[in-house]
Parts: sequence; structure tokens; C-alpha cells
Amino acid sequence: MANPIEKYTNLRLRDSLSIPYKYPIACKELSIILRSYYSKSPKSLQSLLFDDTLFAFHLLPLMQTQSAVSAASLLIQSAESALPKQKRVLAASEFKQAKISYKRRGKILQDDKGSLNLPQDVLVHLFCFLDVQSLLTAGLVCRSWNAAANDSYLWQFQYTNHFDDSERVSKFKGLADNDTAVGKQHELSTKVCTNVNNNWKDNFRKAYLGNPYKSDRGYCLYCNSIVWLSNLRCPNQGLGRTANKHELDPLSPDQIGKYIVDELELPLLMYSEDHCSDSDEDYDYVPSSGIWETHTVGYMT
Repeated sequence: MANPIEKYTNLRLRDSLSIPYKYPIACKELSIILRSYYSKSPKSLQSLLFDDTLFAFHLLPLMQTQSAVSAASLLIQSAESALPKQKRVLAASEFKQAKISYKRRGKILQDDKGSLNLPQDVLVHLFCFLDVQSLLTAGLVCRSWNAAANDSYLWQFQYTNHFDDSERVSKFKGLADNDTAVGKQHELSTKVCTNVNNNWKDNFRKAYLGNPYKSDRGYCLYCNSIVWLSNLRCPNQGLGRTANKHELDPLSPDQIGKYIVDELELPLLMYSEDHCSDSDEDYDYVPSSGIWETHTVGYMT
């Protein structure tokens, strides 16, 4: 059985912090683990959690979205609550310096507007190559990018990419094919796809929030590991004959924390509505909205 260090390392949380669209999600996951499970962790894991906290603050100036600032602010609150005094002071100092660097870098980027003044049709074309997380992040950069990222064609493409096969997307362990939830998802997909005058972004949001895989993490029974969900699926799923074998158990950050300190065994074997624990709610984290909540805070001006 893996020890807490191995479990935490396998989450690859530090790698995720380095990816702009995953930074807010990873920060929030780290903040919940830090506040709820730091005191329960062995000394070696406590050191890793502290190092990753400082690393997150060090990366903040590179993110340049308000959602990143909000996530980092949540992380410093958890650090101040969980860390001993000396480490708490170091974390606060690192966060303060990161905020100063963030503001300075933001002013420099605003002065250098040439790279942002691409024609709208060019931006829309480029954004077609983005996944939904990156598209939402791009919409936070500036007004012109926000307008392009809200283009109806882009969201029609995203909707088709995610929900073209509603039975496959809606299926999760413990739910039969004729279950009410699957029926509703199929009904929603059919209704949206037959309506040519619709708000595709809003339709995507409604379908996404009604999906059982709306959390950012899941345990893949086929891969036998915790993964970041990609397009609501296991990132290792691919298109081969094993694609349908990648069944997922959605996980909340609190469940991941319990798993690290051996308070929860995986797989969960069936989906449960109690993913949102009380400890999640304490930090204004909304697992039920996943990437959508994280990437709709606002864009730079």
C-alpha cells in the first residue's frame, strides 16, 4: 500500500500548478488539503505541502487572471490557519511579494497591447484549438479575448465535443442506462442540438453542471489512479477499443485529502451526492461547478 508521500506525489499537484488553466483548481485543492489534513500528515508530507504552497505563490505573477489571485488568496488563508508560526510568516511574506510582482507584471502587459490586437476572426480561429479550460482562461485575459472566447461557434464546437454522445458522457458507476439522470441528459442534448437559435455557451454550462463528472478530479478504475478530468473524461481514454473501459468515480478535494491520510479507500465503487463535504463549503469552494466556477471570475482590464 502506498504511503502518504507516494499518494500525494502521484497527484502531481506541483505540475498542475505550473499550467495556467489548472493553477486556480490546483491552488484550491492544495488549500483544502493544507487546512484540513496538514496536522494529520507526517512531517515529511507537511514539508511537501509547505514547499508546494510557496511554489504556488512564486508562480502567481505568471498567471495574470483574477481567478488565480482568488485561488492564491484562499491558499494563504489556509496556510495562516494550518501552518506553525515560522512557516506561516514565510508563507505570508512570499504571498505579499507575489501580489506585488503580479500587479507590476499586469501593468507591463497592459502597456504592451500589440500582441493582443489580433483581428477577432483570427482570435476565434486560434481559440478553436483550445480545450474548454484554456478557452475559459483566455476569456479572462482582456476585453477583446473575452469577446472572441464567447463566440457562439466556439461553444457549439465545445458542446458537440463534450456531449455528442450523451449516453457515454452521462454513464457512471452505479447508474443504469434507463435511469432518470441519463434520460434527462439525453433529453437536454436532443433539445439543444435541434435548436439553431440558442446560446451555446449557456447550453454548455447547463449540460456541464448537470453532468456527474463536473468535478475536476476522478478515480479511473481502468488506470487505477487519480486523474485530472479532461473534457469530462479520463485523459488516458483515447479512441481505441479500451476507451469505454475508463470508468470514473468523481472526487472532491476533501476526499483526496482523506485518501492521502488513509481516511478513505479508493475506488469509491459508486457515485455519491455527498462529494461536497462541510470542509469544502468552509472555503467557498464549489466542487459541483468545477472548472466553470474557477474560470468565470473576471478578466484583466
